[in-house]
Amino acid sequence: MPVLAYESIKSSLAAQPLFEDKTWQLSPDAWPLTAAEVAQLEAIGAACFEFHQALETLYLRSVAGKNLLRNKPLLAPWVADYLDRGKPPELVAHARDPRNRGAFPPVLRPDLLLTDEGFVMTELDSVPGGIGLTAFLNRLYRENGTILGAGDAMIREFHSAIAAARPAVRNPLIALVVSDEAATYRPEMQWLANELQLQGRRVFCLRPEDVFPLENELFFDADGNPEKIDIIYRFFELFDLANIKTQKFIFESWAAGEVTIVPPMRHFQEEKVALSLFHHHLLQDFWAEALSGKALKLLRGLIPPSWIMDPAPLPPGAVIDGPRAAGRALNDWRDLSNASQKERDLIIKISGFHETAWGARSVVLGSDCSREEWQEAVERAIALAPTNLHVLQAFKKPRRLEHPLYEPGASASAPVVVAVRAGRLRLCPYYFVTGGQVRLSGALATFCPPDKKIIHGMQDAALLPCRIA
Repeated sequence: MPVLAYESIKSSLAAQPLFEDKTWQLSPDAWPLTAAEVAQLEAIGAACFEFHQALETLYLRSVAGKNLLRNKPLLAPWVADYLDRGKPPELVAHARDPRNRGAFPPVLRPDLLLTDEGFVMTELDSVPGGIGLTAFLNRLYRENGTILGAGDAMIREFHSAIAAARPAVRNPLIALVVSDEAATYRPEMQWLANELQLQGRRVFCLRPEDVFPLENELFFDADGNPEKIDIIYRFFELFDLANIKTQKFIFESWAAGEVTIVPPMRHFQEEKVALSLFHHHLLQDFWAEALSGKALKLLRGLIPPSWIMDPAPLPPGAVIDGPRAAGRALNDWRDLSNASQKERDLIIKISGFHETAWGARSVVLGSDCSREEWQEAVERAIALAPTNLHVLQAFKKPRRLEHPLYEPGASASAPVVVAVRAGRLRLCPYYFVTGGQVRLSGALATFCPPDKKIIHGMQDAALLPCRIA
């Protein structure tokens, strides 16, 4: 297996930094995936898209007060209440607009942990970072074996998935609009735009304030000439809409049919609550009807037990469908404060539409914090519930793995040492959806030291593309 030299990696990253002020550990080798694991990843992508289709049906039927099942009654108005909670009325109305029916994210990226039982999906992101970084790493490690997403497949298929949103326009002008809140990712989006321009594609990385209206159309200034925008790829979370000064023009142009927005601005597609609904005991018959047998079985093994922390009071004899604390069922979410450390193998995290809802900023792992910190997390979830629901999720520990890494501190003047290190893995496969077809186009492996319980991008981790072993 060819080894990618340390200086080659360093010089390539220095010449084209993909993140602002971000560093990570380096490795001579891409992350190896077996053919069976790649086949499983492909099945996971198809199941994730089915989940989104079923979620749309669930939400819209809940909104309309329609029955969820074919042959027996099941109404769930509370589903829409959960997913709409804390959202601006205009955003809710936009998400429900009939013209948005069947509009799904063109890019899907689940966060997968590799455990002793197999893959576990902790989140499903429809506005993911890392697309440009992964494509860049695929190219950098191209001589390192059969790279997943080789031959710049990620770049081409990213464009195909976005351009498919406006099929009547040949070579549409696509604006990758990156908000200030997401500025960390602007370098990689700029790199993607530059690469696609070299292929003759009309793709530009813009700030929200670069966009301006003429009549109902949207334009930006291209070297003194106004260029009409056909598609906006929004690289900002919906909670950040209030800070997008040009949002009014974007909504108006969409309403006039002059611009297409991807991913669609449909809040229910970006809530962590959605994965918890998959395990809700009242909705099991719905998921069984709405999903294929293959997708249902796969998702049941993939999504860890999850619960929505709704503090609505219960009758004295009722208990919450959730974990146990001090060996007893919960009658109130505050009972979680009594859970032993072993029982606290649970994660609390806020759902969407909040500034701490991305990355790992709101994540609290009960078994990795003090009882006081756990109690504070429980109380915070209860206090914020009227506007921002929290999700409680069973923690599945990633298995311990090994991979070669360059020793930190290596330099041109010091010997470069490679050591096999222990660690834990998060895998982020990227799926691009075109015409209802889901294509696995690459995957980013985050390899963290074994003492890190919550895996995310950090300077102690290695960020790697994947190869087929």
